[in-house]
Formats: sequence, C-alpha cells, structure tokens
Amino acid sequence: AGAGLSYVGGYVIHTYKSYDNFLQDKYAPLPAVIILCVAVVLFIIGLVGCCATFRESRVGLGLFLAIILVIFIAEVSAFVLGFVYREKVKTDVQGTMHSVFEKYDGKNPESTFVDYLQEQLQCCGVKNYSDWTSTQWFNSTGNNSVPLSCCRQGLKNCTGHLDQPQEL
Repeated sequence: AGAGLSYVGGYVIHTYKSYDNFLQDKYAPLPAVIILCVAVVLFIIGLVGCCATFRESRVGLGLFLAIILVIFIAEVSAFVLGFVYREKVKTDVQGTMHSVFEKYDGKNPESTFVDYLQEQLQCCGVKNYSDWTSTQWFNSTGNNSVPLSCCRQGLKNCTGHLDQPQEL
C-alpha cells in the first residue's frame, strides 16, 4: 500500500508541474505531499506489524491495531471532507482556468499552457468551445474562431472557425 501511495503521490506532483499555471493556489500540491507522507507512515506501520507478528508481541500487536484504527478514522474524515468541499474546489479551479483563458493571446507562456492543456486533454475551453467567445483574444482576432489547439487530433484542414463545431 505504501509503494502504491508513493507512486500516486509522485505522479500527482509530476502532473502538477504541467498544470501549475491553472492552479495558482500555492497549496494545490499539498494533497500529493500528504499522500507521500502517508506512504512513509504506512511503510513504518507495516514494519511494526511485521515485527510484532514475528515476535508474537501482544503489546506490539495492540499498538498496531490502534494505529490502524487511527488511520481508518483519518481516511473516513478525508473522504467526508473531500465530498463536502468538492464543489468549492471545482468552482475555484474553474475560476482560475477562466482567468488564465482570459489572458490568452497566443504568444505568452500562459497561452502555451492553455494550448498544451487543450491538446493533451482533447478539449476546448473550460466547459466547451463557446467559452472562447467571451475572451479578449476572440474579440481581438475578429475572425470568429478559436485557437487551433481546439481542433480534433488528426484533422489537417481545421481552421478553428465556429461555423464548423464538429472539427473542434
């Protein structure tokens, strides 16, 4: 379990580096750090459990049981907090994404990250391509189109025009 959590925590931190422009909150990688800490603690607890079992120590096994119960209570608490605050997190992330999309001009570093995000996730805009109609970039171009990163992969003649939404 500790090795699995270590992998997940490391993967989340690695992925966070690709999307850190969208997550302006400096505490965004905190869950991944917590997952890594839990992995270390689980490894230590596993060693305590193995040693207690090997030595047939009642005190060690009692300590192991108490620690496992505390971890179970913490997991249930984390689940409940995640369920309660899921809408707040969703709203905060969407608000941050809208502000990053608003700064899009096709040249700045934020624009590169927006293009990267849309290509990797095969999406267009925060919710859909119509999100682009309210951005400064869309209004300044005047050609009624979205960035080419919105185009479906494999389409060679996609222009990003809104009159051809099947290509987006």
